[in-house]
Order: sequence, then C-alpha cells, then structure tokens
Amino acid sequence: MKKNNLKLTACALAAVIGVTGMGIEAEATGNVASVLPSAGIELYLQDEEKSTSLSSIKEEADKEEADKEEAEKEGTEKEGANEEEAEQEEGSDASELEGISVGSAQVGVFSDIASTSGTLSKKSSEKKIVDTVLVSEGYTRDLRAMVSGLSEEEESFKNLVIARVNDYVNVRDIPSEDGEIVGKLYNKSVGSFIEEEDGWYKISSGSVEGYVKGEFCVTGDEAVDYAKEVGTRIATVTTTTLKVREQPGLEETVLGLVPIEDELIVTEELDGWVKVNIEEGDGYVSTDYVTLSTEFVKAESIAEEKARLAKEEEARKAAKAAAKKKAAENAASGGKSESGGKTYANPTGSTGADVVQFAKQFVGNPYVYGGTSLTNGADCSGFVMSVYKNFGVSLPHSSAADRSVGAAVNGLENAQPGDIICYSGHVGIYAGNGQIVHASTSKTGIIVSNANYRSILSIRRIL
Repeated sequence: MKKNNLKLTACALAAVIGVTGMGIEAEATGNVASVLPSAGIELYLQDEEKSTSLSSIKEEADKEEADKEEAEKEGTEKEGANEEEAEQEEGSDASELEGISVGSAQVGVFSDIASTSGTLSKKSSEKKIVDTVLVSEGYTRDLRAMVSGLSEEEESFKNLVIARVNDYVNVRDIPSEDGEIVGKLYNKSVGSFIEEEDGWYKISSGSVEGYVKGEFCVTGDEAVDYAKEVGTRIATVTTTTLKVREQPGLEETVLGLVPIEDELIVTEELDGWVKVNIEEGDGYVSTDYVTLSTEFVKAESIAEEKARLAKEEEARKAAKAAAKKKAAENAASGGKSESGGKTYANPTGSTGADVVQFAKQFVGNPYVYGGTSLTNGADCSGFVMSVYKNFGVSLPHSSAADRSVGAAVNGLENAQPGDIICYSGHVGIYAGNGQIVHASTSKTGIIVSNANYRSILSIRRIL
C-alpha cells in the first residue's frame, strides 16, 4: 500500500492512546479493534463516498482470510501468488504504521489495528482511504474534548502558573528564598510553567524568568478553572469600523460602532459570532472581523518596576509645569474662554480634582464617533484625550491603548479623582464618590454615571 493512500489523523492517534484513560486494558499484542467497541466507541475509515467501520472491515477480512485458506488447500498457483502479494503488502503497511509516534510515546498498537485479520491495509488501499476518524455516539470529533472534557485552550491552561496571594509573590533567580529577586508576580498574574524543583516553580512571564514558591501559586488541573476566572476573553477589532449588531446576523440592526484595534470583552462565543459588551449594551460581532484571545496579567521585572515609577514621577512633574504655565495664561486672559456660545473656565491646577472640575464643564455636549472636540462633540477616548491635553498630558485616541498608560490602580476602592476608568470598548474619567464623567453614546452625549455601571477592565493613574 502506498503511504498517500492512508492518512492517520491526530484524532485517531489520541483515540487509541486514550483507551487506557477510559479504564480499558489491552495488551500491545492484543486486538485493539475488539477493545474499542466495548467502550461504546467505533473506529471508522472515511473515504470520499462513505465511511466504513473497522468492525465491518474486520468481518470482510475474516471472510477473505477463510477464502484464502480454502484456496491454499486447493493448491492453486494463482491463489498462492495472490496470498504472497497480500502478505508483502500487509507487512509494508504495518511497518509504516509502527513508526508513527505521538510526543515521546511510540504507537506500536497501530500495527495491531493495521493487521486486523491480516487484510485491513489491503482494504484501505482498495477503498483509497483519505482519513481516519473516531466516532462515538453523543461525542464530537474533537478527541481531546471527548476523552478529557477540555478544549484545546483549556488543556493549555494546565501549563500556567497563577499567583494566588494578597499582593504579589517574588520571582527569584534560584529556587530558594536566598535567591535574588528578579521580578514580581502579582495576585492573579500568570506565568508559563517550565519545571518544578523542591517546591518551587520555574516560570516565564513577560520579560521575567525565574522561580516562585509553589505554595503561593496554582498550576496543572487546578489552574484550568482559575485561569478562566482571572483571564479576560478579548475580541480585538481588525477592521476600520466594526458594526456591533443587536443579534448575530449581517442583516440585524446595528447597535453601535467600534474603531479598529479596540478591545471588547467577550461574554459568549457562538458559531461565527461572539457576544461583546459595548457602551450601548450587549451586542454581536462577526468573528471575521476580530481576533480572539485570553488575556492574562504578566509578571513585572525589577527593572520594569523602576522604569515605571520613574516615568510616573516624570509625568507628574511635567503635568505640574504645564498646569503652572496654563494658570499664568489664564490669569492674563481673566480665566475664561469662549466656545460655541458658552464660557468655560480654563484649567487652574495639576491635581486629579482639577481635571474632573474641568471635564465636568462639558457635560451635556454631544457625543460624536471619532470626534475630539469638547464642545462640538467627542467620542469616549477623544473626550479623555482632549481633557488631559489641556493639562499638558498626551494620551492616545483609543480606549484599548488607554489601558496601558500611566500607572495601574488596584480596584475602584483605591481610585482617585482624575484616574481613567477603562471598560470594554470604552473609557471615562473618575470623578470621585463612585462616579465617572464620560462621553457615553450618541443618545446621551457627555454625562456623569456610576463608575461600576459596567465591568471595569483597568484603572490607570495619570497624575
């Protein structure tokens, strides 16, 4: 049999190996084909026209074998030659199959399947088999999900190391408390497992590689559910302007618009669509226009921590200098500016409270998708950007990019006026007392809302 006449998929490989995981024992020299049906599983060979079960092929093979034996007794030269040819073909196929490996495990059992009654390879060649799949009533074709009950992504979560502490766990250069601290793995932050040594896990996380004490982390099976809890499922927009619809379907009513590279929280995954959360509410987007990923917080190296703190201090000094300059200009102009028939007070300080006071003046002004005007209309990130521009701080016109500016704030309870609050596809300015000021929707314009009216992705301190 030629190799291109038989393609063994990874699905079938996992099926045979997974037999022992179902509590079924079979010797390597035994007949695996006879074991699979006892587990309620049948092995099928699929060609372009139809699928044929291994058991039915075995029955045909048994009949052919009996015919051969009868022909051999008759001693006909023709039948003897055919038998010799078939045996040579079978031996070739079996040797090919015996060389198949999955990881480090040699799959010798496939030679047993190939030699079922001595003629499976011949039957496969005759039928021009192009695929081998495992089919079990009530199961999908995903063997990994059938055997373990986990998706491929969930299986990968077993290789994560997730911190479960009050604040952070130190990452050290050796598996000992005497080791030098090279980084910090904050609570619910995630690293990739490399190896275990004396109760320490060696991990790689962000730019950090080192050891964390195992008692402060979870990994393996325990990490699967915890990863879903601490991770955030994200849909990143890949088209210039994405339409979010009220229901899954290209003809459904458009709920809102989202710009390219914006990141939306996924709350449900369907066939070809995902349910996401935007300012206008929950809607659906086609997976053709987003990329899906699970986002985890990574470790921070000591060098990165120092650089971040220095940057924050530099930003505070720059903002203070800009505010002082602006205050001088205000004094010269009487502290007022005219725009659109309205008079607005210019910024007079450099604190978060000053930012909020300035921002609140524009409540009631319109929301305009893609806009940056505080008077004529701005979208959410355009509003935040333009407010902070008046304090000498440059911010991106992107709610997704705003999630990485400034310094992280741990929880709304630690937020201060002037911090920016980031949501799925949205951003606003924390006004204190549990409220935000933000450019909400085209229906509401710039308004003040409760900060926890939606799930918060991150809080960032700018000043």
